[in-house]
Amino acid sequence: MSKDNVNYKSSEQENSFDVKYYIFKALSYWQLFLVTIIIALIVARFMNGYKPKLYSLSTMISVKEETNPLFNTGTNLTFNWGGASDLLETIKITLNSRSHNEKVVSELQFYINYLKDGRYRLEDVYGKTPFRIKIDTNSYQLYGKLVKVETIDNNKVRISFDFNESGNNTLIRYSDNTTLNYPTDEAKFSKDFSLNSEVVTPFFNFHISSFGRVNPGEVYFFQFNNFAGTVGGYRGIRITNVTTGASVMSLQMQGYNKSRLVDYLNNSVRVLQRDKVIEKKRYALKTITHIDSLFNVETKSLQQIQQDIGDYKKKNGIYNLSTQGTDLSSGSKSLDTDIRKLDENLDNLNTLETYLRSNTVYDDIPVPAALGMDDPKISSAINSLIGKSTARKQIEGLVNPSHPSYVNIVKDIKINVDIILENINNLRTLYRKTRISTKKRLDEFNEKLSRLPEKEQELIKLDRNYSYSEFNYNYLKQKKYEAEIAAKATVSDIKVIDTALDLGQGPIYPKPSFNYLVALMLGVIFPLFYIIIRELLDNKINTLDDIEKKYKIPVLGVIGRNTGINNLAVFDRPKSSVAESFRAIRSNIQFLFRNNDGKKSKTLVLTSSVSGEGKTMVSINMATVFALSGKKTVLIGLDLRKPKIYNDFDLKNEVGIVNYLINQKSLDEVITKSKVPNLDIILSGPIPPNPSELLLSDNCNNLIEKLQKEYDYIVIDTPPVGLVSDALELFKYADAICYIIRQGYTQKGMMKMIDDKYINKEVSNISYLLNDFTVKSNYGYGYGYGYGYGYGYGYGKYGNGYHEEEQEKPKTLLSRVIGLIKPKR
Repeated sequence: MSKDNVNYKSSEQENSFDVKYYIFKALSYWQLFLVTIIIALIVARFMNGYKPKLYSLSTMISVKEETNPLFNTGTNLTFNWGGASDLLETIKITLNSRSHNEKVVSELQFYINYLKDGRYRLEDVYGKTPFRIKIDTNSYQLYGKLVKVETIDNNKVRISFDFNESGNNTLIRYSDNTTLNYPTDEAKFSKDFSLNSEVVTPFFNFHISSFGRVNPGEVYFFQFNNFAGTVGGYRGIRITNVTTGASVMSLQMQGYNKSRLVDYLNNSVRVLQRDKVIEKKRYALKTITHIDSLFNVETKSLQQIQQDIGDYKKKNGIYNLSTQGTDLSSGSKSLDTDIRKLDENLDNLNTLETYLRSNTVYDDIPVPAALGMDDPKISSAINSLIGKSTARKQIEGLVNPSHPSYVNIVKDIKINVDIILENINNLRTLYRKTRISTKKRLDEFNEKLSRLPEKEQELIKLDRNYSYSEFNYNYLKQKKYEAEIAAKATVSDIKVIDTALDLGQGPIYPKPSFNYLVALMLGVIFPLFYIIIRELLDNKINTLDDIEKKYKIPVLGVIGRNTGINNLAVFDRPKSSVAESFRAIRSNIQFLFRNNDGKKSKTLVLTSSVSGEGKTMVSINMATVFALSGKKTVLIGLDLRKPKIYNDFDLKNEVGIVNYLINQKSLDEVITKSKVPNLDIILSGPIPPNPSELLLSDNCNNLIEKLQKEYDYIVIDTPPVGLVSDALELFKYADAICYIIRQGYTQKGMMKMIDDKYINKEVSNISYLLNDFTVKSNYGYGYGYGYGYGYGYGYGKYGNGYHEEEQEKPKTLLSRVIGLIKPKR
C-alpha cells in the first residue's frame, strides 16, 4: 500500500464519527442527566405555582349602521351619519384611547385593589370578596396604603391599618386626581363597621356593601391606587377582525383576574355603545332646541296675526271676502308661500356654502341650513360629512396625521365637501329659475288683486301672512315631532354578539404540561451540551482509540488504577487486577525485545512525556514481575532531577548512582537489596548540579555494561522526555522502550515528538503503555480490560473470583457531586 493511501486511510479514520461511542459517552453521565432532569422538574413545578396565572378573555361585537325607519330624508340627514365600514379603525383607536379607558376605570372604580394573602404573594381577589366598596369620588381617600379587612360575622367587619411612621399620609380625590397630606400622631387605626353602611373617616369615605357569602375570620385587603397608572394598565385591549370583509371584531384582554376581565370588557363595550348614541343624539338635541326657539317665535307671530285680522275685521266691518277675492287670495297665498320657501332655501344654501368654505371641522353644521335640505344628494353628503368629521375629531391626538386611518378620513371629508358644494351650485340655479317663474305668476295675481277694494286688499294681505305663518308653524311642529322620535329611537351602531364570560377557562400562562415538557428537554439538553463542550475541550488521552488514531507507535498494554497505599502493587497485592496486568505486559514485552546478539540480559527503559504519568510506579512493578518470575533484576533510578523510588522501598536516598558516576562509591556500594526476591535497586542518590553530563559520561556506559553481565533484566526509570533530554540519551542502552501515558492526564499532543522520531526511525523497539486505566470508563466500550486486544487487563466483571476486589476509598458527598460533572474516563 502506498504512503498516500496510508495517510488517506489514517485521515479517514480520524474524521469518522463514532455514533456508538458518543451514545455510550452520554450514557456514562446518566447520573448527571437524572439529577438535572429532577432539578428541572422541581423548578418547573415551582414556576407553575409561583408564577401568577395569566388569563385571556374576549367579547365579540359588530359595527353596523343602523337607520331608523321613522326618519324621512331631511331627518335622516341630521341623525344618521356615519357607517361601520368607515369607523372600524376609529373604534379600534377609541377602545385603546386614554379618554375611553378613563371612563371605564372611573365607572368600575378599578383603582381599588382587592387582595388576599396567597402562597407566594398577595393575590387579586376582585369578585371573590364578601364585600364591595363604592367610594365617593368627591371625598379624599387614603392613597397607597394596604388596608386590612377582617370579617367578624355576617354583618360586621374590622378595618385596620398602620399609619406612616413619619406621621404624614397621602390622600387622593379621584374626581380631579388631586392629593393632599394628612398628618396624624396615631400609629394605627382599627374600627368595626357594619356591612351595607357608610364608612366615614377623615382619611376615607366609602360605602361598604355585602357581596357574596361571609365567612367569619377571613382576612382581606384593599388599596386605593393611582388613577393614571390604573388606566395605563388597561389600555391593552387586543382588537382583531373576525372575518375579512365583515364588520365583526373580537376584543381580547389578558389579566390575572377573570372577574376583572369580564367586567372591564363588557363595561368597555357599554361605554362605547353609550358614547356612540350620545354622539348621534348630540346634533338631534341641538336641532330640537333650535326648533323649539323657532316654534315659540312662530306661535307668537301666528297669534299676533290672528289678533290683527280680528281687529281689522271688527274695525272695518268686513268679515268675508267676495267670491273673486277668495279665488285670488287662495292662488296668491300658495304662490307667496312657494316664493318665501324658495328664498329661505336660497338663504340656507348660502349659509351652508359659507360654512363649508370657512371651516375645516364640520361636526357642527348650522341647524337652519340642515333642516331645510330636501335634496337627497345633499342630505346624504352632509350625513357622511358629519360622521367623518366627528370620527376625525375622535382620533385627533391619538394618532399621527400620517396614520392611514386619519389620512383616509381627511380624504373622504374633502370629497364630501366638494360633492356638497357642487350640489349647492346646481340646486341654487334650480331654485332661482323656479323663483322667477313663480314670481311672474304671483305678479299676475297681485295685478288682479289691486283692482279689488282697498279694505278687501288689506284683509287678503293679512290672510296671506297668516297662511304663511300657519305653514311654518305646522312645518316646525312636524319637524319637532320627528326630531323627538328620532332622538328617542336612536340606537348604537355597536352590537354585542358574545359578551365576555368566565366559562372556567384555564390560564394561558403558565402552562404546567408545557413547562414540564420544557423542563424535561432542558434537563437533557443542558448536560448534553456540557458533555459535548467538555468533549470538544478535552485534550487528554482517555481511550486506546485516542492513541491508535493519532500515533504510529503501537500500544503494548493497559495498566489499571493502583488503589494501594504505595507503588508495590505486584508485590503487596499479587492477586489484584493491576498485578495481573503487569504479568500480561511481561509476556507481551518479550516480543518487543530486540535481538541483543545472544546476551542474556535485557534492558527496559521507561519514560513519559511529563511528570505525574506513573512512570516510576510502572518501573517498580515491571522490575517486580521480572524478579518474581525468578529472573535476577535490577531497578535503576536514573531520574536524577526528581528521584522517587526510595520512598516505596522505605530507603534513604543518601547513596546512589550519582555517587558511583562521580567515583565516590563502587558498584557494590550503591546496589541495595530490596524486600522483593531477586530484585536489587540502585537509587539515584543526591541530586547533582549536572545530571545530563553525568548520564553522558563513560562511567554510565561502564555501569550498564557491568550490570548487563550480572542481571537478567535491567529496568531503568528515566526523566520525562517532554521536559529534559536525559531520557533520549539513555535510549541507546534499551532493548525495549516503554512510553507511559496516563489516562485522563496526558495531553494528546505530548507524544508527537517521540512519535515523529519513531516514524523517522530514530527510535525503534518502543511502545506505549496506557496507565491508570479505570474500569468505570465508558470510553472503551468493547475494550473491556484488554478484551479482544490481548492487553492483559483482565476481563472486567468476568474476572470475579480470579482477582482480589479493588477497595477504593469511601467517597464524600462533595466528591460524589463533583463526580457527576467530572469527565468520565
